[in-house]
Amino acid sequence: MAVFDTPEAAFGVLRPVCVQLTKTQTVQNVEHLQAQLQAVSDSALQELQQYILFPLRFTLKTPGPKRERLIQSVVECLTFVLSSTCVKEQELLQELFSELSGCLYSPNSQKPDAVSEELKLAVIRGLSTLMHSAYGDIILTFYEPSILPRLGFAVSLLLDLAEKEKSKQIKIAALKCLQVLLLQCDCQDHPRSLDELELEQKQLGDLFASFLPGMSTALTRVITGDFKQGHSIVVSSLKIFYKTVSFVMADEQLRRISKVQAKPAVEHRIAELIVHREASWVKSSSDKLTLLIKKIIECVSVHPHWKVRLELIDFVEALLLKCSQSLIESAGPLLKALVGLVNDESPEVQTQCAKVLRHFADQKLVVSNSAFADILSENLHSLATSLPRLMNSQDDQGKFSTLSLLLGYLKLLGPKVNFVLNSVAHLQRLSKALIQVLELDVGDIKIVEERCWNSDHLSASPLTSAMQPWSQIQRRYFRFFTDERVFLLLQQVCQLLGFYGNLCLLVDHFMGLYHESAVYRKQAAMVLNELVVGAAGLEVENLHEKHTKASPEELREIVTSILEEYTSQENWYLVTCFEAEEMGEEVTLKQLGLQAITSVAHTCPVTSSPAFSKPSLTICSMNSNIWQICIQLEGIGHCAYALGKDFRLLLMSALYPVLEKAGDQTLLISQAATSAMMDICHACGYDSLQHLINQNSDYLVNGISLNLRHLSLHPHTPKVLEVMLRNSDASLLPLVADVVQDVLATLDQCYDKRTTSFVSVLHTLLAALAQWFPDTGNPGQLQEQSVEEEGSHLSERLASFQHTATAEDIEQFLLNYLKEKDVADGNVSDNDEEEQSDPPKMDESDTGPSVEPPLPVQIQIATDVMERCIHLLSDNNLRIRLKVLDVLDLCVVVLQSHRDQLLPLAHRAWPSLVHRLTNDDPLAVLRAFKVLRTLGGKCGDFLRNRFCKDVLPKLAGSLVTQAPVSARAGPVYSHTLAFKLQLAVLQGLGPLCERLDLGEGDLNKVADACLMYLSAKQPVKLQEAARRVFLHLMKVDPDSTWFLLNGLYCPVQFTPPHPSLHPVPLQGAMGQQNPYMANVLHLLQELQ
Repeated sequence: MAVFDTPEAAFGVLRPVCVQLTKTQTVQNVEHLQAQLQAVSDSALQELQQYILFPLRFTLKTPGPKRERLIQSVVECLTFVLSSTCVKEQELLQELFSELSGCLYSPNSQKPDAVSEELKLAVIRGLSTLMHSAYGDIILTFYEPSILPRLGFAVSLLLDLAEKEKSKQIKIAALKCLQVLLLQCDCQDHPRSLDELELEQKQLGDLFASFLPGMSTALTRVITGDFKQGHSIVVSSLKIFYKTVSFVMADEQLRRISKVQAKPAVEHRIAELIVHREASWVKSSSDKLTLLIKKIIECVSVHPHWKVRLELIDFVEALLLKCSQSLIESAGPLLKALVGLVNDESPEVQTQCAKVLRHFADQKLVVSNSAFADILSENLHSLATSLPRLMNSQDDQGKFSTLSLLLGYLKLLGPKVNFVLNSVAHLQRLSKALIQVLELDVGDIKIVEERCWNSDHLSASPLTSAMQPWSQIQRRYFRFFTDERVFLLLQQVCQLLGFYGNLCLLVDHFMGLYHESAVYRKQAAMVLNELVVGAAGLEVENLHEKHTKASPEELREIVTSILEEYTSQENWYLVTCFEAEEMGEEVTLKQLGLQAITSVAHTCPVTSSPAFSKPSLTICSMNSNIWQICIQLEGIGHCAYALGKDFRLLLMSALYPVLEKAGDQTLLISQAATSAMMDICHACGYDSLQHLINQNSDYLVNGISLNLRHLSLHPHTPKVLEVMLRNSDASLLPLVADVVQDVLATLDQCYDKRTTSFVSVLHTLLAALAQWFPDTGNPGQLQEQSVEEEGSHLSERLASFQHTATAEDIEQFLLNYLKEKDVADGNVSDNDEEEQSDPPKMDESDTGPSVEPPLPVQIQIATDVMERCIHLLSDNNLRIRLKVLDVLDLCVVVLQSHRDQLLPLAHRAWPSLVHRLTNDDPLAVLRAFKVLRTLGGKCGDFLRNRFCKDVLPKLAGSLVTQAPVSARAGPVYSHTLAFKLQLAVLQGLGPLCERLDLGEGDLNKVADACLMYLSAKQPVKLQEAARRVFLHLMKVDPDSTWFLLNGLYCPVQFTPPHPSLHPVPLQGAMGQQNPYMANVLHLLQELQ
């Protein structure tokens, strides 16, 4: 808080200090004065302003050399006084301005460079503070023609500092001071700004016009200087440049300039400095400024700092809005700079650019200004002409900048873009450039190699399985760019063309390119897809409010023509893989070797073989066809997205072809079709794929039924049914029941030609039935439970016998054992046989033979399918046999609750199944063994004798034969088919033995075959599988299993409980070297 609040008190304190400073000009006296000023209030300082300034000004005016430190302290003290007071006299303001400006010149060198940086900074701050301290309208009296020399001196001085000074702090301070001098300061302390001075604008404009050439040139050098000088310097320089130019060259001011210059009331020397802004001067200045503006834009548009590019937007906006007539030659570069920032990497720049573009559209800057529209059209003409060359020669960043420019032109021109599109030459150049840059790289073998086997696993939820967004599909690779941003820009360009351009003209032109050559087809389809989205006004920023998008009727007609072209026979059914399976030719395993067994079901052969390939069919051509189908599928989704609910009218023609492709084995095509189906769901208001298919199933089923009658013309018909089954529920079954019978009838007629596709459909059908109609009362499960209960009863009986054994218990146990042994050996008395042979008594209430109720639809279908599978099990094609075995497995699951149908069919299928198990390829053996396990669980006792007679000896023999091989094998052995077969057999034998309740002799065969796999020399997985076999055997016959294991390794020596009993010798060797020790100990521990 100030100590001296009144002028009198302050005068008493300051007078001796001022007198002392007047007498002796030293740094100490100046600092003493400034220290005393700290204690004086602002009001008192205002009263004593001139008295205090006198010694300071006297010090600056004193002739002779002065130390810089003294001048600096005086300027700092003077700045303090001005910051606390107001200058109310014009003469004082001008004199102080001259005195402060003169401090920067050394008397020896007459250059500011010779002055210290501290003094430069102090003087700059002093000048800025002085201009801020001007009171009221006194600032306007300062800017009179008479001040022109002094003001020009200060401006040139500050520009020199901003350009040549090394100190960043001084540069920024000089630029800020320059803003203050030119009334461009945006701080709250500044009394006036250029926009508020309406009456004085002409006088100020004439005054500032004198500085325009030198100032614009110097600022251009600063702006285009080294990037290392810092972004804040460039931003300030840009702001001064465009504010000064937009003020001096403002159209509104220049329109009021008279042709004859009024004679100013100043000296002749000063009058010569004053500029008359008549037409010739404006034209000359505009030409020179255009060169500078181009230079600035070239540098600033690629500046690494986003704030500089953000300031460039304000630069363009100010010059275009205020100087649209005077700087008409600069309009082209300015508009180019603006639209080039539409897709800037900085979100702040993007937002501001979009805001300015919308402002221009609201002001109708382009639409109502024919000159600007002509300039933009000419720029677009020029860009369209050079676009093919640029797309071919530029790198990704260059392509991005060029396309951003194109996008900006389209946004600004809006509906007037048709002036360019109506020119055939320019439309051709624009379209050829788009076609060229969108060319895909189709050389990747993975595209045709990736196969889709969705029928192997039925999706539990059609909605979740179908929601595969396009982004998850394999990314497209383009020949001429890799940056994803370029593709996004191309999409936006095409959408804007569709929104503002003549849609019929564009669709007709690109459809012509689609027909012209297969090379252009994919690119033209991509463009057509985006044109439709743009025409609907979706994802398009409309800067021109009066523009109306295409009518729904027009859009629907165009979409209909596009869909007809996409789904035509020649464009929809393209070759996407070597159809070896469709031609009935099998690549035998002997030719391809064992290595091919694991891959034959997952990949399409790509080697060119005379047996099943055409000479002209290459990987690239198939990849190209795959991408074309994917793009067309994407186009169908885009059309649905564009039409919305109106697309329901086109479902009859669009849904069936999409379902065909959803069942395609090529992964990319299947994914693209699923994505298109999801787009259709969202557009037409369906909740899920299941809802979509169920609501349109009647016409789909009708189409399938009709096409099955002409299968040679419609070979992909089974795929439609397959996709319907995979993505629907049980409500579909009544509709497709008749179609399934048609499929089976067609299979009977031409199973040798189309077997693979039909078997795939049957597999999907049975998988759906198994999911839709799960069996609640599973007899196989009941049998398993009974066997488990019996095994647990045996173990409990053994446990109780061990713990509470008495003489009577032992006697009864032996008697029961002997009786059961006689029954097993057939030693049964006649009385027992007679008792067993008594016929059952008839129920008196039985009125006659009962009529069996009709079978459920799913049971009848499963029965019919299983009958076909029995015949197809011996097909020559391995892939068909594998698929048929999978179908057979599902048939057993579906029929498990109807044993009257299942058992006769199992009896008929058994010989072929045994042949697959014992005399077929290892892959077929694996699948057949899986079927056997399922049959064992569902049929139980029905298979016991057959299994023990036909299968078990060969399985056991195979295990015994392979045991030494696996014991000697290395770690690579686990990847072989032999290992997988051993593992599958070991994993399945245990449950089979338990479910079929095998006898003692058969159990011994199984145990003997599996004993060798308890050795520590075997692979770990085989040891684990063998242990699980013995765990199942324990449930069936724990005593024999215990005795057998102790025969391998006996961990303890057993002593008889009574001397009358002889010791039982066990052959198991004791010691650490026994390879069976670890597994046997583990099993014995489980048994106890």
